Amino acid sequence: MAMAQLRGFELIGLQSDITDLIALEKEVLKVAPDAVIHCAGISFVASKDQEAFYRVHALGTSNLLTALTQLPKKPKKVLLASSATVYGNAALTPTPEDYPLKPIDHYAMSKVAMEEMAKTFFDQLPIIIARPFNYTGPGQHDNFLIPKLIRHFAQKAPVIELGNLLVEREFNDVATICEAYLALLEFGHAGETYNVGTGQVRSLANVVDTLVKLTQHPMKISVNPDFVRANEVRRMCGNPQKLMDLLYYHNLKLQIPSLEETLQKMLNEAGGNASPH
Repeated sequence: MAMAQLRGFELIGLQSDITDLIALEKEVLKVAPDAVIHCAGISFVASKDQEAFYRVHALGTSNLLTALTQLPKKPKKVLLASSATVYGNAALTPTPEDYPLKPIDHYAMSKVAMEEMAKTFFDQLPIIIARPFNYTGPGQHDNFLIPKLIRHFAQKAPVIELGNLLVEREFNDVATICEAYLALLEFGHAGETYNVGTGQVRSLANVVDTLVKLTQHPMKISVNPDFVRANEVRRMCGNPQKLMDLLYYHNLKLQIPSLEETLQKMLNEAGGNASPH
């Protein structure tokens, strides 16, 4: 069982298959957590197994919450990691938490299903729903966009295939997201939903230009039509004011590295010969 000391918390990673209620109940009862951060899920949005999204995100989360209700002493807080994709192509950006949800694919819809299902446990558990916006950092698998870019630039590849370069996303540092989760675990209000992000967006084209500057390596960009989705979310940007107000009230402030700093860390990990500018 993986353990680490983290800000006074003893971090324990559950080993059970989240879709196996019986195994999950046994392990949860044994561990008896004081607090829970639920990040288990299918992180690759483009996965072809669409039914798995619902099995894992909706039913798996239901299993976890059911197991937690069986504990003699309930956790003091249960944070569920949903996703900013639930907003879809929102007409209002930065998007606040009370904006109507418009999921555009099965991944996002399964996250909506997870959120709605979790509400049926609000009277039994102190649940917080977090909607993180895009984040990256060292260690992320390179089937994700930013690590794919990092690998190509670190290896000085001559060309890379990408999709729509004009899409805009928050490219937050994973460390910032972790800081926010810990703060919500301690100070977040049960029954509430919080955007987790910075409200700062960049286009994919801008990210590429930034990597060119960091590495001094110009790279040919080939737009592959297969990578361009018909229902692509054009701009995904959250309004983090609710989270920021909570942090301010408790005298806290998130550490928010610049995109350049995050990309530099990833280049260093990948062995790229780049220096900060």
